[in-house]
Amino acid sequence: MKKVIISLAPVQAGTSVDAVKLAEDVEKSVKLGAAMCHLHCRKPDGSLTPDISYMSECFDEILKRTDVVVQASTGGVSDMNIQDRCNPLDYPKVESASLNGGSTNLGEAVYINSFDDIRYCADAVYKRGILPETEVFDIGMLHNMAVVKSEQPFADPMLFNLVFGHKGGMQPTPEMLAAFRSFVPSDALWGVTHFGRDNWTFLAAAIAMGATVVRVGFEDSHYLTEGIEAEYNWQVVEKLVNLIRAMGLEPATPDEARQMLNLRKR
Repeated sequence: MKKVIISLAPVQAGTSVDAVKLAEDVEKSVKLGAAMCHLHCRKPDGSLTPDISYMSECFDEILKRTDVVVQASTGGVSDMNIQDRCNPLDYPKVESASLNGGSTNLGEAVYINSFDDIRYCADAVYKRGILPETEVFDIGMLHNMAVVKSEQPFADPMLFNLVFGHKGGMQPTPEMLAAFRSFVPSDALWGVTHFGRDNWTFLAAAIAMGATVVRVGFEDSHYLTEGIEAEYNWQVVEKLVNLIRAMGLEPATPDEARQMLNLRKR
């Protein structure tokens, strides 16, 4: 039976982070069907930082309870340079990491990812044996990554996260999904993020079109059903698992996700 990897991004930007409570939420999410956990490098107050100590503490708490795939973010709008943003790669249990595919308007901010930034991050993950999940906010970023791949060693298989919903980026419509998907290289894996999600139909369309990874969690949306927001991330995961199973598929376990993505567990 075909498996779908559920990636959980559990922390809303700018909100405080309690390592133990976060770990408890992620643990229940994994028991229900999540396979990967995506965290930014934050202070306890939720602000981004180049200091990986609290992110490490959060992941350590999570890994005491579950064997979830560890994915660190190298992104987020801030005044950090790319070297600072890649500090999370030094956490020894990172298996996958975000790699941003170019610059874009992200809400009212300009999210800068120059070619030099992309090359630096791609080299950093490659040297550490970490799988990059390339975050692409428009079709042109797929070309950016083809350029970088032609210039330096890159992971195989390539994994793209097609990001929809941000002001200034691709919007979550079937037409935009079909267009974006059509430019993903045929030998690459892909998944989706729906930022600001207020329905489940777009994710269902992505799953039906063959998405390998579907990301949910409070970083992107608290939406559970019309007029109701989830109190915990596990509630959103449970809803997505029900959707996946209603489509005749199954959520991948962490170890199955590692096999699908050719990951080396640390």
